Amino acid sequence: MTPLTAISPIDGRYSQKTKDLVIYFSEEALIKYRVRVEIEYFIALCTLPLPQLKTVNSDIFSELRNIYLNFSSTDAEAVKEIESTTNHDVKAVEYFIKDRFDQLGLQQYKEFIHFGLTSQDINNTAVPLSLKESIENVYLPVLNEIIEKINDLSVDWKNIPLLARTHGQPASPTRLGKEMEVYVTRLNAQLKQLKIIPNSAKFGGATGNYNAHHVAYPAIDWKSFGSDFVEKTLKLDHSFPTTQIEHYDNMAALFDALKRINTILIDLDRDFWTYVSMDYFKQKIKKGEVGSSAMPHKVNPIDFENSEGNLGIANALFEHLSAKLPVSRLQRDLTDSTVLRNIGVPIGHTLIAFQSTLKGLNKLLLNEAKIQGDLENNWAVVAEAIQTILRREGYANPYEALKGLTRTNEAINKESMANFIETLEVEESVKEELKTITPQNYTGI
Repeated sequence: MTPLTAISPIDGRYSQKTKDLVIYFSEEALIKYRVRVEIEYFIALCTLPLPQLKTVNSDIFSELRNIYLNFSSTDAEAVKEIESTTNHDVKAVEYFIKDRFDQLGLQQYKEFIHFGLTSQDINNTAVPLSLKESIENVYLPVLNEIIEKINDLSVDWKNIPLLARTHGQPASPTRLGKEMEVYVTRLNAQLKQLKIIPNSAKFGGATGNYNAHHVAYPAIDWKSFGSDFVEKTLKLDHSFPTTQIEHYDNMAALFDALKRINTILIDLDRDFWTYVSMDYFKQKIKKGEVGSSAMPHKVNPIDFENSEGNLGIANALFEHLSAKLPVSRLQRDLTDSTVLRNIGVPIGHTLIAFQSTLKGLNKLLLNEAKIQGDLENNWAVVAEAIQTILRREGYANPYEALKGLTRTNEAINKESMANFIETLEVEESVKEELKTITPQNYTGI
């Protein structure tokens, strides 16, 4: 497979933007994470120790860990070759590790590989672990870069007055920097919630009760062992009790949190797309680039459009994952297995979108003349300020007075507003106060 023959664009057209996810969500990555869990589990049994593993020298642990630390594509192919016979992916991993034990002279201990476990003890630790590490190492750095960029813009533009638009119509002016700060605040709030969601894992045998473990070694506190293994060794949250599989409730919460962050960025993408269409921003031109195949003059806001499209695909998949995964018939059905293999897909689309948003933000050139022109052409927006001060002064029916001035088809400008103020029956000091209000300075706090 090459980027030209891949069915999915995240492995094809956008493969350079998603390559950092390969070590977490590819088939090879899943196999490697399974090997990692199996090896660490065997070491934990040796450390316990089980009576039959007391003779295992701890000096061998580093060599055992090298099985997954140095795991290669050749190793992954070897596992897949075994799977072609077993028709079971986790069993193939077990047999692969047993072969390595033979090479290390550990034949007498190899039946304690995968001891007492079911496949989901491996899958429901390997997958949450890969998800956790991908979020920490790939997703969060790019999201933080976006938040930092928006925050920088909020500082750069903090004193830029902007004609607000509610319902698409001219409204009380705001500041461009403040509008950016809204997005910073929203994203940080969701990021805070994202970080407190536990990365939960199931570990407890065929139906979650440590049946096989307990029948073989009834004196051992297997619940305590399992919690220590999951929480101290793998650094995950141990779900207990469970059925054969993890509940996926916290994983669903994670996907919902990722979806909310994406929704905020869709909102941002659409706002900037609109600002560009209003000519509030120009876009940096890169030599050799073509904006339109037919219209040479165009510089389209394609980065924000690309981002919005990919965020939409990601959210559709996140929504399915969060709705489907927590539902399983009785103690388990297999529908979660094939669905879990797709969790990297929405994260891939999200990563593509994040990079497009960043590219779009970095191409913006502020067009202050257009922004100032729109403010100057919309003096009607100070009507709110004038009628509010008139309320303060006890003026009769101030809203209605301003309504009569502004709800016409005639243009309102600085001169007509000043003339209207002169007709008001208020003290001269109040008139002077009213005349100081402009669309440029009526921007609140």
